[in-house]
Amino acid sequence: MMSASQSQPTMESKLKSLQCHFTWEQGPSRSKLLFLKQELEDIGTEQGYSWLGHIYNLQGFIHYQLGSMEEARRLLSRATEAFRQMRNTVSDEGPWLVVNYGNLAWLHYHLGEQAKCQTYLLKIDALINEYPPPCEDELHAEVYAEKAWTLMKFSKDQKLLAADYFQRALRMQPDMVEWQTSRVIALVSANQQRDKLLEDDIMEKMKIAKDHDPENLYLAALYLEACAQRGEKIVDEARELATRVLRNPVSSYSGIAPLLRLYRVHISKDEAIDLAEEALERHPDVRLLKRCAAICYKWRIYSKSDSPLEHSRVARAISLYKEVISLYPHTSLKMQIVLASIYEESNRQEKADQLYKEMLMSDLDPEGKQVLYNSYGKHIFFNRKRSQQSIYYHMKAAVIPHHSPYRVDSLEKLQAISDKGRSPMSVEIKEFLANLEEPEYS
Repeated sequence: MMSASQSQPTMESKLKSLQCHFTWEQGPSRSKLLFLKQELEDIGTEQGYSWLGHIYNLQGFIHYQLGSMEEARRLLSRATEAFRQMRNTVSDEGPWLVVNYGNLAWLHYHLGEQAKCQTYLLKIDALINEYPPPCEDELHAEVYAEKAWTLMKFSKDQKLLAADYFQRALRMQPDMVEWQTSRVIALVSANQQRDKLLEDDIMEKMKIAKDHDPENLYLAALYLEACAQRGEKIVDEARELATRVLRNPVSSYSGIAPLLRLYRVHISKDEAIDLAEEALERHPDVRLLKRCAAICYKWRIYSKSDSPLEHSRVARAISLYKEVISLYPHTSLKMQIVLASIYEESNRQEKADQLYKEMLMSDLDPEGKQVLYNSYGKHIFFNRKRSQQSIYYHMKAAVIPHHSPYRVDSLEKLQAISDKGRSPMSVEIKEFLANLEEPEYS
């Protein structure tokens, strides 16, 4: 006969059944965590911001994963307060705290604070009993929404699932404007492909969401960008939107990034630079803005325009990239690669080679090494005409068991060389490709 203690779920089994970041995300890489940490910092934490609790919640989880336990505790506590303030209800408690309490339960469990862990488990049970979802196999709308928002941050290839979670949340609470906006943004992100127009139904959803959320300038910029891709004239509207964006504080959601992309792709790369510089004059200390400006300079330099960029502007681009690299120390590899290419474009080959040498000597995780080996392989092939050494680096990129566009690119280059059969290494490449094991998808 089973004893009473055996029939009771263990604390660990209860924790594993929770809906929270500790059960949603299993083993994200350190590079991914550092990237997300900086991305969340760039969103900002303006008082009254509708996703403030979600931001603190995810930040707390990330800091736990990075080993900063006390910072994780502080951020998760701030999430609790943010949710209470944002919901502005008679009761401090509500279903919006289920994920946060789950995170806190897990944190206390990992810290060996079992009594506090148990307290939060009981709080979660009480919330679920008081605010049950409409169906037994469904989550509460607040949980669906936070899960969707988190998924949008963690996974580029699960945006459709995020949109579905938002849709489920909206069926239960259709008046949540920010959920509708985020659902549409997820749909746009999931369906955006180079040289492919968004479908009419998504355009219509964007228009409806924009009308319901007129102050969301990020969505407004995405909508104008989609219109421009369809050949519509958007210059006047874009300039009007720019005026509005410039008046607001800068963050990842302020609309400045998609607006600058709209300018450089559909209006003028030089005007994009001018707009970025105007924004920097108003907000000179915002690192996100410096990164956006650097990207505008990059595409102007890469454009091979009939009117080459003035030396002063090339110098400005280099200066910006150096500063941005220092401001994003843990996720600056791709920016360093761009800086090397700008050195190359501006006839500073020694500086380009020196920067690559420093990157090759740096301590990178496998994903970073794959990016670097692929980029360096192309650099020494196109700019230094060292084809055999280039092949070696593409092999190094391909052998790393991580699915990415960089691995695909290196594999395609190796396959093309093998198919032509002109390289002294053709046989070696063929054997390499034949014996290469495909990494498992995580």
